[in-house]
Amino acid sequence: MEDGEYSKELDIAVRVVHLACALCRRVQEGLLENGNAQVKAKDDDSPVTIADWSVQATVSWILSEYFGRKNISIVAEEDVQTLSTPDSRSLLSAVVKTVNECLAEAPKYGLQSPARELGTSEILEAISRCNSTGGPTGRHWVLDPVDGTLGFVRGDQYAVALALIENGEVILGVLGCPNYPLKKECFHYHYKVSTPKLLLQPCSDTLEKGCVIYAKKSCNGAWMQPLVHGDKKLEWPNSASLIQVSSIDDPAHAIFCEPVEKRNSNHSFTAGLAHSVGLRKQPLRVYSMVKYAAIARGDAEIFMKFARTGYREKIWDHAAGVIIVEAAGGVVTDAGGRPLDFSKGVYLEGLDRGIIVCSGPILHEKIIGAVYASWDSSNL
Repeated sequence: MEDGEYSKELDIAVRVVHLACALCRRVQEGLLENGNAQVKAKDDDSPVTIADWSVQATVSWILSEYFGRKNISIVAEEDVQTLSTPDSRSLLSAVVKTVNECLAEAPKYGLQSPARELGTSEILEAISRCNSTGGPTGRHWVLDPVDGTLGFVRGDQYAVALALIENGEVILGVLGCPNYPLKKECFHYHYKVSTPKLLLQPCSDTLEKGCVIYAKKSCNGAWMQPLVHGDKKLEWPNSASLIQVSSIDDPAHAIFCEPVEKRNSNHSFTAGLAHSVGLRKQPLRVYSMVKYAAIARGDAEIFMKFARTGYREKIWDHAAGVIIVEAAGGVVTDAGGRPLDFSKGVYLEGLDRGIIVCSGPILHEKIIGAVYASWDSSNL
């Protein structure tokens, strides 16, 4: 990937997402071994874990060190309200320990560690610093520390998502997908799309999983890099490879993704739409922005999401994924065919009905047409 405008921002973003993925892997292993005692419920009943707060603190600290605390604006999902209650002392202590262990490994990823361990107040400050609401002007980093927390606590797919928005436009995006199989056939095997005869065993080897995908507005293409394992150091961008969307444009052969959770996605409307377009394969219900990664890598062709009434899409759930899919050759719009607007603050305001992500314009046009044809009779 060539140097140029935003090259430093991309460099730091890729490195810190790699670092955050390593943190998440360790925490997830602990959760699966020891149970979910340290999983909390937020006000909307969605789960939050040590990893959510620890990644947010880590990314906030790194970005602030490299770009200056006074100059940085970070929009992120978590706050310190739950961590600050008296009955969360053990949780807070675990977050402090996790962050310091993670930052101690920063040099492995080409980043600087703090001169000493960070104290509790410094870590709470780093989390709280991510309190920007974005908007149409200025430069804003947008972070979802663990996108798909439900998938994370279940040992399934999740993502670390970091994007940079400037004057309402997404400039760069980085998606860390620690459990994403590096081989397409392993991804399809997991979701029972196909069971290749040569694939006698599931791809359970840790070395076969995990990647960071990234794109920058001024560069052509999207890139993927395997996660670092063991004592190896990150070699970026030397180990990165160009990725691109699938060339399939026949709905009968297309694979489509949708969210797992029914509370913020209307599966029945999506099923009707899929049938009317001619999609014949069962949907892949995938947690998190890994769906965007699947489109960008060519492992699926369509991602549709039609939220239920009252649900508002947040920018951190889409910003990194949108620029990556577009850079890989795909198309992302709302259901009215308009680009997503990241200039209105924390929410994707003015969204027309839903979000449609496709590997190319032919599939995209067919789905947009089907939306208009079936909307009046829908139960959305």
